[in-house]
Amino acid sequence: MAYLNSSCALPTPAHPMASPGYGKRLASDESPGRRGDFAHLPKREASVAAFIDRLPEGAAMDHKTLAKHIADYGQAAIRSALKALTNAGHLRRIKEKVVRDDGTRWVTRTYWSRTARSAEWWQEFCRSVRGVMLDALDDAPDGTHDDEPAAEPAPERTTAYRTLAALGRTDSRMTLSAADCERLEPLAATWLTYGASVTHLIRALTDGLPDAVHSPAGIAKRRLEDKMPPKPYREPETVLHTVMVCMFCDTTEEDEPLINGMCEACRSEDEDDIPATFRPGPRPADVAAHADAARIAAGLPPRSRG
Repeated sequence: MAYLNSSCALPTPAHPMASPGYGKRLASDESPGRRGDFAHLPKREASVAAFIDRLPEGAAMDHKTLAKHIADYGQAAIRSALKALTNAGHLRRIKEKVVRDDGTRWVTRTYWSRTARSAEWWQEFCRSVRGVMLDALDDAPDGTHDDEPAAEPAPERTTAYRTLAALGRTDSRMTLSAADCERLEPLAATWLTYGASVTHLIRALTDGLPDAVHSPAGIAKRRLEDKMPPKPYREPETVLHTVMVCMFCDTTEEDEPLINGMCEACRSEDEDDIPATFRPGPRPADVAAHADAARIAAGLPPRSRG
């Protein structure tokens, strides 16, 4: 099955998360993944679907970030695959009007369903989000789009990873290897998610060290776990209104009817920039017909296929 034979690499802890509250969000409770979940999709789309399905909630899902972490395909191919997955009923974007104690605002969120859903199902799901209480900790600032990864100094690495990699410049005794940084990255990322600054994180890992540090990674892990700041509390929010948004632009269903989660312009957009490698080749029958036409035009009889 395509799901199991996917050539896409497994997501790693280094796969960047989107801005808090954005990125991948599950549309509904689903049973664990099974063999053949994406067997109905072509090979490329099945591979990308399997990769996305393994990502944690909140992971960046824009085509640029996915292309950096899926070695087999470039940005154009990933965008086309996302378009196909949206058309097949696995992806939707929903704009939500939320309210809490500090006011009301609009946010746009992306939802993923392992099960291919009908357009009617997605419409019902969109309406069902209204009135739901959400954890406000997941909010992202106004103006942040869910198809953009969190702002980082370097797009290849998260702020958490870069902070760990730079520890040796603050204190050479805490120099970490690349493997150490990858293993400790989720813990450091949690610190930042809970509101710690980079400076706070560096000080927590370098202040008061013993004279001799034999295992910088071990000390870093222990301090990251033992000194973890508390998860900040904020008042929950309520979704007042929801509206479906085109997967690839800001057109809403109130602006024009969306067909399978996409506006007409995005559904029919010119795909001339997609490399020929990712386009389906001509059918054998079409090749044969074209060859016969060329032979006839040159005064030759059609090739016998008997």
